[in-house]
Amino acid sequence: MSDTPRVCVQVQSVYIESQSAPDEERYVFAYTVTIRNLGHCSVQLLGRYWLITNGNGRETEVQGEGVVGAQPHIEPGDDYQYTSGAVIETPLGTMQGHYEMIDEQGRPFRLDIPVFRLAVPILIH
Repeated sequence: MSDTPRVCVQVQSVYIESQSAPDEERYVFAYTVTIRNLGHCSVQLLGRYWLITNGNGRETEVQGEGVVGAQPHIEPGDDYQYTSGAVIETPLGTMQGHYEMIDEQGRPFRLDIPVFRLAVPILIH
């Protein structure tokens, strides 16, 4: 039995047409992240790291403390959800990254966020 906390991440992204300006190579996306604690002890999110890649392969790295101004504690069986955004220069791109977390004993662990797509709907076939 592993003592690594059991935490999972789900992400949904949506294109925000009203804030985008394709003529100016500005494509705005919102993404909603749900972090679920499937384990038996509480965990806390301390920091984040994102790798954002546009359709031309240009990469932007973003890192910092917490998410949307919070460093949430997530109790066993609970989840934490937040929405944030990204702006890229192409109608198609990807994001991936990880969260820096600690368990209730203060032991650090990394929670990987699998790659997800940022895409203007008309481009999805």
